[in-house]
Amino acid sequence: MNKARRMDSLSSGVFNEMEARKKAVEARGMEVINLGVGSPDLPPAPHIIEALRKAVSDPKNYSYSLGGTARLHEALVRWYKNRFNVELDPVHEVLSLMGSQDGLAHLAMAYVDPGDVALVPDPGYPIYSFSIQMAQGEIYPLPLLEKNRFLPDLSQIPEEIAAKSKLMWLNYPNNPVAVSADWDFFARVVEFARKYDILVCHDVAYAELAYDGFKPMSFLEVPGAKEVGIEFYSLSKTYNMAGCRVGFAAGNQEAISNLALLKSNIDYGVFFAIQEAAVAALTGPQKCVKENARAYQLRRDVLVDGLVKLGWRMPKPNASMFLWAPIPRGYTSSSVFAADLLEKAGVIVIPGTAFGDMGEGYVRIALVKDEVLLAEVVQRIGKSFNFI
Repeated sequence: MNKARRMDSLSSGVFNEMEARKKAVEARGMEVINLGVGSPDLPPAPHIIEALRKAVSDPKNYSYSLGGTARLHEALVRWYKNRFNVELDPVHEVLSLMGSQDGLAHLAMAYVDPGDVALVPDPGYPIYSFSIQMAQGEIYPLPLLEKNRFLPDLSQIPEEIAAKSKLMWLNYPNNPVAVSADWDFFARVVEFARKYDILVCHDVAYAELAYDGFKPMSFLEVPGAKEVGIEFYSLSKTYNMAGCRVGFAAGNQEAISNLALLKSNIDYGVFFAIQEAAVAALTGPQKCVKENARAYQLRRDVLVDGLVKLGWRMPKPNASMFLWAPIPRGYTSSSVFAADLLEKAGVIVIPGTAFGDMGEGYVRIALVKDEVLLAEVVQRIGKSFNFI
């Protein structure tokens, strides 16, 4: 049986290679510290778990949900108003998702026909490219370069490409490059999208993992953003609910409607008990959100400060759960450096090329271990490498 040709462009090669190397290192008796996958290691707050426990015990919650409850949509609307001062219609401008990746993966199917162009950041979270490939669209990469503060330079997009583009993917605070965007940039995006009739798709999953008093903004805060854009938010990182699979799309009414229509033909909605846990997260005490951010800030400081003392120069991000670290002097390949780091120190990081061609020269490091293990990471790397 022959697989569909669209499958030929898909690959998990880098991640599979790192997993194979990990097993080989473990076979030598070295315990590997995995800073590769961005999966939260902290638990949800007790009031979220309690809400889930009660909801799981209610027999009425085991039918098809067929979408988000009014309680859940209204909770998100209040959260957006309190956090970003953005007004949303809970009926027409919000859609619950089985995690934000659910919507990220499916939106292109509602908007991209074979041959249509989509503007995709490079480096970027792989689902953006994957969604366009599955829709058989054409990807036009938006280079994220340090000289441009890792923001796409819209002026460098050729007129003929912009005129043919249907979607633009954005993600700030960013995975993998761990930077944030500002009002001026988003205002330029709104103007650009309006000029060329492009649907902007902004992933804001890391908005609450911010440090040193910084507060990332929503794309929807900019006047006119809802006319051209849709935003994806997830409870996975903010409330440590990654396994619950609950998130949202918010913004442009037509885009929400089309995504909802597509999903109504694919799935039956989020489990009611998970929705109740999400309501508790969004409307309950938010102390847990601040504590979560403080925990990641401590991890960031332990790892960055320790590695910088070793001579490995890297920026200290003000948001996200990642470090985007230039590979040390003496290396020309991010894959070679990541392999050496695993072989010599037993530490897994992801080569930047896993996120696009422009990722060469960098590795992504996930802050998914506590400060004690991260201090051990620094110690191991210091024993095995000389960056001075």
